[in-house]
Amino acid sequence: MTHQFVDRETGRVVTEKLFKDRVIRLVYSDIREKAPVLFNLLTCSRTSALLGALNYDFRFRTPPVHPHSFLKTHGIDLSEIRGALNELTSFRKVFERQIRFEELRPMPEDKRAVVSPADAMVLAGSFKENSPIRIKEKFFEFKELIGTDRPDWLWAFEDGDFAIFRLTPDKYHYNHVPVSGRVLDIYEIDGRFHSCNPGAVVRMVTPCSKNRRVVTIIDTDVDGGDGIGLVAMVEVVALMIGNIVQCYSDQGYHDPVEVSPGLFLKKGQPKSLFKPGSSTTILMFQKEKVAVSRDILENMARTDAQSRFSVGFGRPLVETQVKVRSEIAQANAQAR
Repeated sequence: MTHQFVDRETGRVVTEKLFKDRVIRLVYSDIREKAPVLFNLLTCSRTSALLGALNYDFRFRTPPVHPHSFLKTHGIDLSEIRGALNELTSFRKVFERQIRFEELRPMPEDKRAVVSPADAMVLAGSFKENSPIRIKEKFFEFKELIGTDRPDWLWAFEDGDFAIFRLTPDKYHYNHVPVSGRVLDIYEIDGRFHSCNPGAVVRMVTPCSKNRRVVTIIDTDVDGGDGIGLVAMVEVVALMIGNIVQCYSDQGYHDPVEVSPGLFLKKGQPKSLFKPGSSTTILMFQKEKVAVSRDILENMARTDAQSRFSVGFGRPLVETQVKVRSEIAQANAQAR
């Protein structure tokens, strides 16, 4: 089935070219149901690392500036790339590329804005029972996602809101900081390496809380912070993603440091790097602290796009393509 999303800048419905779609559909249908042992083998860390090496580490036969190269055919804008193009000698280096984000991904002037952590497709949801955007346990199971052994954070985000950002393999793979604040906690939760392909998500259900992930809790109610309470940023690895490198920098990409408790994070700056493949970032907000951008909510309900999420979950669920550092929500006035 076709999968479409809405391009935020033009408002047009776009058909997504899903990477390795036939293989993913096979793995998450027949193999998962008929050969569970093989399915578990395919989604383990060693297999994911092997697939990543096979797909991303071989050198190009032709340089990436060749007009028929991967970059051209997958719509990667060569003019955005920071550094020399002749250094992009493998798919891995393409996917781990840096861009001139300061000039090409401008920040909104409104200080109340929460910004996108990535170039990605976004859906929004709520944990509140009576919310019109409630997506109950479709993409993740809340308690499992941030850890059943973390009662303070489970309590903090009860009845809050969230946004799910799906990065496709062609996307820029750095995560940027969505809000300004100080790190209260950061921890890794082990898991598997399920695909973020929409078809796999629909068949698997709650894959984000099954995968390996890094959870960062940011306190924005500090000096220099955005004043919207706690924000959880959950970076989820997926098929062929081997690692999430924490590399925060408040000066472009220069002098990166490990993200650790006590570190102040400045909104819009690079925080981490997904190794190649598809991946997902989830933001969680406390109850009534933010309002998701209207166009994202309206696009979710569009009926003129063929979304696998709509078909699989029985309600309109159409993603919006957003750019890193663009506004995806605003702080509620009473939250500040």
